[in-house]
Amino acid sequence: MRKLVIGLLAHVDAGKTTLSEGMLYISGKIRKLGRVDKRDAYLDTNELERARGITIFSKQAVFEVGNTEITLLDTPGHVDFSAEMERTLQVLDYAILVISGADGVQGHTQTLWRLLDVYKIPVFLFVNKMDQLGADKEKLLEE
Repeated sequence: MRKLVIGLLAHVDAGKTTLSEGMLYISGKIRKLGRVDKRDAYLDTNELERARGITIFSKQAVFEVGNTEITLLDTPGHVDFSAEMERTLQVLDYAILVISGADGVQGHTQTLWRLLDVYKIPVFLFVNKMDQLGADKEKLLEE
């Protein structure tokens, strides 16, 4: 069985935890989609995280897709917890950089992009929240 370690990175509130919930649900790892705002997200287990509605500590979940075992790391997006996020970069095979279509490319997104380049980690871009008011595909592509 092939094994991969994939990290989800983004600026705060881009939707990393919601994306991880979807990936875990579709893979069959969890039976119910949790939500950050309902304080029942699978990977937000710390009481402080649930109270604040943000990821503070990197968490992992393991699931299988076909003949591949994936270790998914959901990382903090708030700049105050960047050191926690950066610790995960040393173990990643791939990164998914989540960008909020409603917020566009943020300064922290650019910092993450540079860090991923420094660590030579292949990156997939995932644009989230394109259904929200203010999301502009052309503007986002320019950014």
